[in-house]
Amino acid sequence: MTCQWLRNAGLLWLRVFAGLGIAWHGYGKIFAGDMAGFSRMVAHLGFPAPDFFAWAAALSELVGGVCLVLGLATPLAGLMVVITMSVAAFLLHGADSFEVKELALCYWSMAGTLMLTGAGDWSLDAFFVGRVFGARRR
Repeated sequence: MTCQWLRNAGLLWLRVFAGLGIAWHGYGKIFAGDMAGFSRMVAHLGFPAPDFFAWAAALSELVGGVCLVLGLATPLAGLMVVITMSVAAFLLHGADSFEVKELALCYWSMAGTLMLTGAGDWSLDAFFVGRVFGARRR
């Protein structure tokens, strides 16, 4: 087992479980939740155009999470999740105890790590860079 293999296995593990978790939250907001209520909560935080920002947050969770799982546009997907989780952890739950904001901080940390490291060799990012553009990104 090489160090590169372990690195790719670790990044895949992180991508799949972080991506599935955050995508599940976005799915719940959009398909099983109350987007009008979520929009009211976004308005309560002081955001202009709360419907837009509520949908942006929910879609960043759903689409960003799926992209993380696939390793597709990983830095951008990670950034989308980092921004959304920053709002959740530092604005929505800013005055709450650590236990309340812990999940948002975990997703924030995982997405930030993937945003900075990239998806690894076992990803669609690596496939497209390596095969479509004829070069491997390291």
